[in-house]
Amino acid sequence: MSDGLTMLFGLFVLLGAVGAAAALTWFERRLLGIWQDRYGPNRLGPFGSGQVLADMLKLLTKHDWVPPFADKLVFIFAPTAIVVAMLLGFAVVPFSSSLYIIDLNIGLLFFLGMTSLAVYSVLLGGLASNNKYALLGGLRSAAQMVSYEVFMGLSLIGVVMLTGSFSMRDIVEAQRDGWYCISQFLGLCVFIVAGIAESHRLPFDLPEAEHELTAGFHTEYGGMKFAMFMLGEYLGLMLICCMIVTLFFGGWLGPILPAVVWFVIKVFVLICFFILLRAAIPRPRYDQLMSLGWKYMLPLTLINLVVTGAVALSLAEV
Repeated sequence: MSDGLTMLFGLFVLLGAVGAAAALTWFERRLLGIWQDRYGPNRLGPFGSGQVLADMLKLLTKHDWVPPFADKLVFIFAPTAIVVAMLLGFAVVPFSSSLYIIDLNIGLLFFLGMTSLAVYSVLLGGLASNNKYALLGGLRSAAQMVSYEVFMGLSLIGVVMLTGSFSMRDIVEAQRDGWYCISQFLGLCVFIVAGIAESHRLPFDLPEAEHELTAGFHTEYGGMKFAMFMLGEYLGLMLICCMIVTLFFGGWLGPILPAVVWFVIKVFVLICFFILLRAAIPRPRYDQLMSLGWKYMLPLTLINLVVTGAVALSLAEV
């Protein structure tokens, strides 16, 4: 695409991602309502769809308050960082063979870098609040995200070994003979668990669980600043689903239907899966969460790495 079309498509992806994240708040509540045999939002508009607009107006009109004991500059910057990092992550997502913002030869590393930057948002938010509950929630979030980034990165090495490239388009094209969800099943499982922990989705939302730490790192936040934290988490959910589809489920590949339609269908199914996890699985303790990563996820990624390396070497010799 030309530079003008690339900028236009980038703006479309940005606005579309933000709009989809807002709509996802309504969809999640409706789907959870169906799963739990209750109504969910059903007052404003068809099927309660007007609830999204009502929530946006409420957040926009709430008083923008900064605690007098907080570090004002960092307090304001923190929620912005997570939104920017997640939106930048969409830059390397290929929606079809010709529909993408940029095809970096280090696209996978760029994605991992953007998810790493989100750690600063929650850590600075907890630190700048000058509140013991927010600080403890921020430290827990940082430990959780940094730990699971290790397993997330290691789970993708098998994909890179089989593809021979960090380019997202190359990874999808390499799956024409078979999706990596089969040959890299261990890597897929680890990546999904790490993605849940990275995006703070249940059951791994312990740093902000109300029964432990009030609201965690965003205890002192309200109005649009709180909305930006929530927007960042929903953008993170969509980004993780896009990456799972790209890396393990053949991206845009599929018969009959247009490539973009296949990509959207796969992402939508994964989003439903992540949402229903919230209704089906209780929270573990924080020590259990960290033990799961270092005692189980790390050995699984290393086993997957060794087996994939052995298979790739044997195929190369043949």
